[in-house]
Amino acid sequence: MTDTPEHDEAGASPLGVFERWLSLWVALAIAAGIGLGNLAPDLIAGLARLEIASVNLVVAVLIWAMIYPMMVGVDFASVRDIGRRPRGLIITLVVNWLIKPFTMAAIAVLFFNHLYAGLMSADDARQYVAGLILLGAAPCTAMVFVWSQMTKGDPAYTLVQVSVNDLVMIVAFAPIVALLLGVTRIDVPWETLLLSVVLYVVIPLAAGAFTRRRVVRAHGANGAAVEAFTARLKPYAVIGLLATVVLLFAFQAGTILSQPLLILLIAIPIVIQSYGIFALAYAAAWAWRVPHSIAAPCAMIGTSNFFELAVAVAIGLFGLSSGAALATVVGVLVEVPVMLSLVAYANRTRSRFPA
Repeated sequence: MTDTPEHDEAGASPLGVFERWLSLWVALAIAAGIGLGNLAPDLIAGLARLEIASVNLVVAVLIWAMIYPMMVGVDFASVRDIGRRPRGLIITLVVNWLIKPFTMAAIAVLFFNHLYAGLMSADDARQYVAGLILLGAAPCTAMVFVWSQMTKGDPAYTLVQVSVNDLVMIVAFAPIVALLLGVTRIDVPWETLLLSVVLYVVIPLAAGAFTRRRVVRAHGANGAAVEAFTARLKPYAVIGLLATVVLLFAFQAGTILSQPLLILLIAIPIVIQSYGIFALAYAAAWAWRVPHSIAAPCAMIGTSNFFELAVAVAIGLFGLSSGAALATVVGVLVEVPVMLSLVAYANRTRSRFPA
């Protein structure tokens, strides 16, 4: 969601107004979305009908606005430098792609098919499980720059982690989601799933890489020109994020107000998964003597979710008013306070890691 932050001499990087008050802006966007959904239901219903091939056009435009600036900041050439310090990247890849999707699916099945049995229908339970699977299979690629900045993470290494994760996501997201949805006996519409990956990962990545190349050719490869370019785009990314949150909560406003207990039931397994994944990655980094500037972002990437992609795929696969879409939206609701608490914990435990 933001370009790579520059560090000053002390290694700190001042946060912008958006980052410092992130929880407030998201809370206001959530409140605005719920209010809009109840005050102007016809308008929201009209926006919900603007779709092609199960892809809502308004959501697509907002998500592109949100993702594109971050993709411009991704330097795939930096991947060649990972061999010098591979431990943080190894932890990130193992947790994100070999552990997190499967633990999220297992926790979702445990809660919705067993612990919550009798509280909801089997069909609704399957929808919520599907939504959580989509969240679990989409590690953070955008907001991780904010979390890295808040923990004084190494911006270059964070960029490498994001770049590699994006490359893996292109080929791994759809198969993992299809596998886990199949295991949980949910029909997999492959065409919609692959279309969503192309729309929300491949195309933005390609557009970002093309733009970055043009900027570098015009202004040189020192990085300053790219940072200046992405800084100019940042307001649009912020608007895209907040507008997406408003719209998503407007679509689900009726359910959120009429079933607050349901929101809590969905949030509980997400919170457990988030803290569990952070603990696993952070402990692995501590045991492997990874420096804190790499360990903190390393743990944050797996804990945070690429909710833009998860929400978009849930809407494409199951519809705007589906339980799967609601589950991914609850993921947005849970993520900010959970991640801020983990940022605070990471900062308090900095001294336990190598300098």
